[in-house]
Parts: sequence; structure tokens; C-alpha cells
Amino acid sequence: MSEAANPVRANLPEFSVSEIAGALKRVVEDTFPFVRVRGEISGLKFHSSGHVYFDLKDDKAVLNAVIWRGTAQKLKIRPEQGLEVVCTGRISTYPGSSRYQIIVEQVELAGLGALMAMLEERKKRLAAEGLFAAERKKPLPYLPSVIGVITSPTGAVIRDIMHRLNDRFPRHVLLWAVPVQGERAAAEVAAAIAGFNALKAGGPLPIPDVLIVARGGGSIEDLMAFNEELVVRAVAESRIPLISAVGHETDTTLIDLVADRRAPTPTAAAEMAVPVRADLISQTMELERRRLRAFARAMSERRQKLASLARILPRAEQLFAQPRQRFDVASERLGNALRQNLNAHRTLFLRTASLLRPRPIARHVEVSLQRTNVLGQRLTQSHRSHLAAARKRFESLTRILESVSYKAVLSRGFALVRGEDGTLKRAAAAIRPGERLELAFGDGQRTAIAEGTAPPKPKKPVPTSGSQGSLL
Repeated sequence: MSEAANPVRANLPEFSVSEIAGALKRVVEDTFPFVRVRGEISGLKFHSSGHVYFDLKDDKAVLNAVIWRGTAQKLKIRPEQGLEVVCTGRISTYPGSSRYQIIVEQVELAGLGALMAMLEERKKRLAAEGLFAAERKKPLPYLPSVIGVITSPTGAVIRDIMHRLNDRFPRHVLLWAVPVQGERAAAEVAAAIAGFNALKAGGPLPIPDVLIVARGGGSIEDLMAFNEELVVRAVAESRIPLISAVGHETDTTLIDLVADRRAPTPTAAAEMAVPVRADLISQTMELERRRLRAFARAMSERRQKLASLARILPRAEQLFAQPRQRFDVASERLGNALRQNLNAHRTLFLRTASLLRPRPIARHVEVSLQRTNVLGQRLTQSHRSHLAAARKRFESLTRILESVSYKAVLSRGFALVRGEDGTLKRAAAAIRPGERLELAFGDGQRTAIAEGTAPPKPKKPVPTSGSQGSLL
């Protein structure tokens, strides 16, 4: 059929593929300049260029979506597979594959239920890795020297913490200023925790003994930075014990589960970090008083035990009486034994000499006499040596006796008091007024008459039934 025969087809304009694609792109973008689309994220892909590609789908259709790198870095909500979200952006087309797509500018959760489901799924996944296990939590130091605080420098949180620390026990505080809300909060909180752990001993800044991550209350969206996996893993890898003080008492974030201690408020975190200085001083003073009382009681018990043992010890004269007597008897027996031994040898010698011939007898007698003289000299020398050793031992025992004798005590200014009948007076209560007393001093004795009135006699305690009386 010729063009003249079909005038309608002859009047249609002719477009190239690029012209059609460009026209469609302009129509779509002009018609949907800014829209909000709700759907479930599927086919999520984080490209090496930094762009994010995924599909938004519901039960009937699928819409391609792309987030450019600059926008992805500023998102508050990180896209996750299966998450139901509301994406805000503009509809455009991709001529290279003849498809339409949404250029996403903002991502929001579709509702609180979806947010809680996401947090619950993240919580289960991290718990399965053991990040929330109780056995991996570190104990807090009793009295830290340096406390690191990670929070906003402009909020009331840092003022509350410093005020509470100054009231309880002032400490050196290092503040690492971070935003506690917004797209940069999670990354900077994680970097602050890693930064404190990276400090070196002996460097310009001291290493904190404990860390406090703190933020005031807010909605669940405001606290999302402390639910991010980046922050949770930074806390789990911290070598320094960490206290989480995010939100109010009813707020719970994932950082609370992984932290070594969870404080309901920033003020409570300061109370956990340090003890009360006044209570510590009072406790120390009480321990010192208890130590002194225990020492005094132990010394008193030992003094009483020593006095009891001293009363039952024998006197020095009794200790050395029998050894001295045995020494005297042994000395007498030794001399007699030597003489008897010498006489026995002489008799034996003479009996043996009488049996020998005359001429040899004289020679043997002479030799025997010489031997007898030598033996006698040896016996005499041995006797003298034994006597000298016995005399030295006797003198040594005499010096020991004199050192423990009561007379040595009297020479230092003390006196021994005896009654008329010679009994020893050990206490003032045993002396009657007008009683004649004999006072023994180191250089002699004197007589004295006691004066004064007799003290009343103490009543003997009557033991109650079921109890035992004192032996003293």
C-alpha cells in the first residue's frame, strides 16, 4: 500500500529510540517530581561505587530504586533486606534498559512495628554471636583514676555527670564530644570508643579506667544511633569497662545489652563509676578502729597467758639443785675410780712381775714401771681436764642462776616484802595495818610497820546454776 493510499501513516512523525526515551523520561519526571512510595526492600545491593540498588515491592508490583552515594551516607535508616520502608524521592527512567525507577532521597521505616521487628531481628543475630553474654562482661574498677565520657558537650548530660562526680568523689574526666543524634552519631560514637581504647600508656592523655556513653531521653528514632550494629560491636571490642547510660530508665537500646553495666540515667552512671568519698573515709576509719581493738585484745590475752605461765614455772634454785648434786657425786666418784683403777693395774703388774726370771724381771719391771708412770700421768692429766671442764660448766650454770635470781631484780630498785611469819606478800590487800614487815633490798634487809586501814574484803562471786566458776 502506498503512502498516498494511507494518509494517516504518512503524517506520523518519526522518532529515534533516544528521542522516545528522552521524551518518556521528561514526561515521567514532570508528572512525578516528588513522591513517597511504601514497600518492602528486596534484592538489596551495595555497589563498590557507594551507590545502593534495590527493589521496592508489594504483593502486585515491583519498583526499581537507587540511592546515590552522597545521599546514602546521610541516611538515618540503613536499608536492610526485607525491611518495610517509605522512600521519598522522584520517579525517573533508565533508558539503557527501558525501565522506570525511583531516585531515593530519604528512607523512613514504614511504622513502629517494622522498626521494632528490625531491632528484634538485629538483637537475635548479635546475641547468637555471644555479644550479650554475661561471662564476657568486665568488672568495673572500685575507684577509677580517670573516667572517659562520650556524649554531647552542649547537653545537660555532661553537667549532671560532673556534678554527681564532684559530690561523690572528684575524678579526672576526659570528654570525647560526639553528636548523640542524627546520621553521623553512630559512626562518631563508635570512633570515640575505639579512640579511648587506642590511647597508649605514657602518652599525652591518660588511659581511662572506665568509659561512660551517655545521652538524655528521646523517642526510639532519636536513640537509633545506639541501636546500630557499628556501635554495638565497638562496645563489645572495648578493653576498657564501659557503662551505658542512654535515655531514661524505661528506654532500652542494644548498647545497654552489650555494655558491661547499664545505668538507667547518666546520673546513675556517675554513681556506679565512683564510691562516696565520705563513706569510704568513714569505712576506713572504722576498719582502723577495729584493727586497733583487735591488736589491744590480742596483746592483753598474750599478757595474761604469759603471767599464768610465769606463775607455774619452777624457781631457779629448783632447776639447778639436782644437776649440781649429780655433778658433786660424779666428781667424787671420778677420783675414787681413778685411784682404784691405778691400784688394780699396779697389783696386776706386780703379780705378773713375780712370775718372771730375775734378770728379765728387772728389765720388765723397769719397763712396766715406766709405763705405769706414763699411765698415771695420763690419768692425772685426764682427771684434771675433766675437773676443769666440770668447773667451767659449774661457773656457767652459776652465772645463769645469778641472771635469773630475784636478787638481780632487787639490785635494780625493787624490794621483796615478807610478813612476820616469812610469807611472801604479793599484793597490798594481803598486808594488815600494823603488821611487821621484812623488806629485802639488793644490799640488805630492813624492817617496816604497815600503816592505814584494811580494805574491805571482796565478796566471792556465787556461780549461777548451769555455769562454771572462775579458777583464779
